[in-house]
Amino acid sequence: MPNYQGVWSLTTQMQNASAWPSVPTTALISGGFDPNFNVLQSIDVLNIASTGTSSDFGDLLNATSQMANGQCSSATRAIVSAGGINPSNETDTISFATFATTGTVSDFGNLVAVQKQFASLSNSTRGVFSGGGHPSKSNVIQYITIASAGNATDFGDLISTTRDLTSFANPTRGVIGGGIITSNTNVIQYITIASAGNATDFGDMTSAKRLLGSLSNSTRGIFAGGFDGSSYVNVMEYVTIASTGNALDFGDLSATSGNAAGVSDSTIGLFCGGTNGTDEVANIDKISINTTGNASDFGDLTIARNQANGCSSAHGGIA
Repeated sequence: MPNYQGVWSLTTQMQNASAWPSVPTTALISGGFDPNFNVLQSIDVLNIASTGTSSDFGDLLNATSQMANGQCSSATRAIVSAGGINPSNETDTISFATFATTGTVSDFGNLVAVQKQFASLSNSTRGVFSGGGHPSKSNVIQYITIASAGNATDFGDLISTTRDLTSFANPTRGVIGGGIITSNTNVIQYITIASAGNATDFGDMTSAKRLLGSLSNSTRGIFAGGFDGSSYVNVMEYVTIASTGNALDFGDLSATSGNAAGVSDSTIGLFCGGTNGTDEVANIDKISINTTGNASDFGDLTIARNQANGCSSAHGGIA
């Protein structure tokens, strides 16, 4: 490590940039429901680079499940809940937390309409929510500016009305996949985050599924698990976000999985909680995003939770 004393030129700073201490990537897993079908208000926090059990971050404004599936956050601010179902009714509320400030959750605004079972993605500026159901399926895409609290605005439309879908992003492009139209779909579609408009066909997943987990770095996006119409599966598949085309096999999760909350940094991806088809689970699976292969054990959430929301401070849409 270089000696940091004195005044450095910009050239010297760039030459020594790799030796500066790295900032840990924080991930938050919020809401969902437990094995007794109690809707949860708690938020778990974990450091993606350090294996082990997550710890308590604080609480949502209201207990909420069936929120958006996919990461929506900037490097500093996490959208910890949007839409979904609380113990009394379905909701259109959006709330946020600051990664560095444990325990504090604030109201952000409202979705275009009450919604659940939709997909979320973001770059460092804009968060995008797609599809969902209330109770009928929707094709609406809507967006927020993460740094400025306020209500969501119409962005465009998906190719079809779809719920139980998932999504991820790099800084330019958002990718949305799977879900149920009239039956499960294998369709992958994409948007340009900075330019409002309708989604465009990207390619196909290896099979039709809904209730998948997903995550990405800036290059590669991973779809994991899901329900194929008869059973939950453990398959992971990937796409190169900048290049349209069909998904390819990545490897397998440690067990069959649905509704896992995916969080990531530039190299590591974690699939947290969800269901194995019989029970809600607390386990966290770890993958190396740039190297195909099977998942390994990372640790556990503080509580088994299904249909939770996940986001991190360094996912693929940020850098």
